Amino acid sequence: MSLAPAGRFAPSPSADLHIGNLRTAVLAWLFARSTGRRFLLRVEDLDDRTFSDIGTRQVDDLAAIGLTWDAPVEWQTGHRDRYDAVIKQLQDDGLLYECYCSRKDIAQAPQAPHAPQGAYPGTCRELTAVERESRRAETGRPPALRLRTDTFVGTVTDLVHGSYTGIVDDFVVRRGDGVPAYNLAVVVDDAASGVDQIVRGDDLLSSSPRQAYLARLLGYPEPTYAHVPLVLNEDGARLAKRDGAVTLAEIGVDRALEQIAGSLGYAATTVAGMLAEFDPAALPRQPWIYQPG
Repeated sequence: MSLAPAGRFAPSPSADLHIGNLRTAVLAWLFARSTGRRFLLRVEDLDDRTFSDIGTRQVDDLAAIGLTWDAPVEWQTGHRDRYDAVIKQLQDDGLLYECYCSRKDIAQAPQAPHAPQGAYPGTCRELTAVERESRRAETGRPPALRLRTDTFVGTVTDLVHGSYTGIVDDFVVRRGDGVPAYNLAVVVDDAASGVDQIVRGDDLLSSSPRQAYLARLLGYPEPTYAHVPLVLNEDGARLAKRDGAVTLAEIGVDRALEQIAGSLGYAATTVAGMLAEFDPAALPRQPWIYQPG
C-alpha cells in the first residue's frame, strides 16, 4: 500500500535547535500543511557526534512552538537494516567501489578531465584487487564506499531557487567507519516514509542533485524541493550558539514565534495563524539577519 504524500523536518541532534532551525521547521510544516500533506519528524542520529538527550529536547522544542506530526518520531539509528539493504543492492549491481582517500588526498589530487571543480577525482575508481589490498595496508583504515555514477552534474527544480545544476560525482554512500552516509540515508528514509516534499536550509541545495540521482537510480520518485534562506548573525555568518540568545530555552516560545513570524512578514504569531497567511511565492529570498532581543 502506498503512503500518502508527506513533508518532513529532520534535525541532527548535535546541538539544541536555534532560532534559524526553528524557522526552517516552521516553514517545512507550513509547506506540508498548505498542500494537504502529512508532516513527519525524523531525528538524524547516525553520526557518533549526536546525542539522544539533545534529540529529545529538539522534539520537545518543536512541539512547544506548536508543530504537529502525523506519525511517531523516527530515529535513524532504528533503521540501520534499511540502509544496509540498499547498500547491498548497490554492491550486488556493481555500482559501488572502495575508496581509501582522505580529505587531504582528494584536495591534493589532480582534477579529473571534464569534471567540475570540487568533484571527486576518481582516484580509487579503477583500482585493481592488488592495488586495493596495497592501499588498505598503506592507509591502515577501512575504506569508504562510493557510488559509481555516470555523470558529473545533475539538475533539480527548486520552488525557491528555480532550476539548479550541481555536482553529481562518485559520492560516498558508506563512510569508512561503517556509518551510512547522509546522502544515502536521507534518500532511503524519505522514500520509505512517503516524503515527496523536502523543505530545508539552502546550505543543503548543493546536495540535491546527488540525492535526486540516487533516488532515480533506486527507482524512487524524485521529491519536490524547497531550499529556504538561512538565518545569519549580524556579521553575515551562519547563526550559532555563540551569537547569544538563540535557542528556545533562551528566547522563550512566545518571543521565538514573534521573531519567526516577523521575519516572514506575518501578523499571526502561532503556526496555525501563519498557515492562513502562508504563500510560498511571497517568501523572502534573502537570508534573515538575526538580532537578539
